Amino acid sequence: MRGRGGARGNRTPSAPWSRLKPVELDPLEAMGLPSKGDSRLLDFKTQERYYTKIVERYMTFCSDAGERDELLRRFASLNLSSGSNNENPSTNSTNNTPPLDSNSISITPTTIPNNTRGLSEVLSALRKLREGIVASKRVDDFAIQVYLFCIRLSVLVRHPESYHPAILHLLRRIQPLHSMTSVEMSEVVGYLVLDTACRRNNLAEAFAARHKYQLRDAKVDAVLDALAHDNYMEFNRLKRRVDGHKAKLLEYAEEGMRKHLLKCFGRAYLSVDLNFLEGCADSKWAKLTTEDGVGWELDGGKVVIRKVKGR
Repeated sequence: MRGRGGARGNRTPSAPWSRLKPVELDPLEAMGLPSKGDSRLLDFKTQERYYTKIVERYMTFCSDAGERDELLRRFASLNLSSGSNNENPSTNSTNNTPPLDSNSISITPTTIPNNTRGLSEVLSALRKLREGIVASKRVDDFAIQVYLFCIRLSVLVRHPESYHPAILHLLRRIQPLHSMTSVEMSEVVGYLVLDTACRRNNLAEAFAARHKYQLRDAKVDAVLDALAHDNYMEFNRLKRRVDGHKAKLLEYAEEGMRKHLLKCFGRAYLSVDLNFLEGCADSKWAKLTTEDGVGWELDGGKVVIRKVKGR
């Protein structure tokens, strides 16, 4: 007499189950976070292979976009910011990942447009790789290359929770032990100075960082001067002259600078020509009224700011 356990144990899988294909895992998603217990990215060779896959995925994303304008639109449409720009990046640190390199990036697949999903996957993978580099205490040309790639990409998608701690770790932990080139150093410090001045709105700290790292960049100096003097027209002119990464950082201060300009118009003028106002503010009348809250009256080609009492 057969036992129940033996009879069931000797059965082979039914035909439909045996024909199922094994699940193919995404090579970027298959790797886990070192801070969550996955130790595979502590191996240097594994880090290098994983980085190659990240770059391949990024190049695929760029190729799929096709035209430059569409690529820029996809960068702009991917909003990964967790909310406050002044969030302390050390609040989400773990025991395995030093606070300086922590990352609060949060990507929910259901909220990401399909045409930007590849980019969000790249950013998530870069977080894992950065954690692996920090946990393995890797300090070499490869670590610098990964961090530069992460910083540049995160700046383009305006995700300070990624690029700000990466900049600090690169300057404070890696650079003292393994020097970057002078060009790389100037680039990274320039990002730090502009981020401090434009996003964090701390000019004193921005000037201090420029002095500490002995930054010599005429365009960055000009931006700091424009911010210090609330010169929106010069600020806007410089925004067109700097490279695309620095221009993204300047966007953080653009709205505040333009509103200050409009307040100056409100105090100094009774009326101005519409073309003059639009040229100074670098914005059309419709946008000034809907987005900047301008409540002045439009009379033909003239904007009436204040009416003199008794007339």
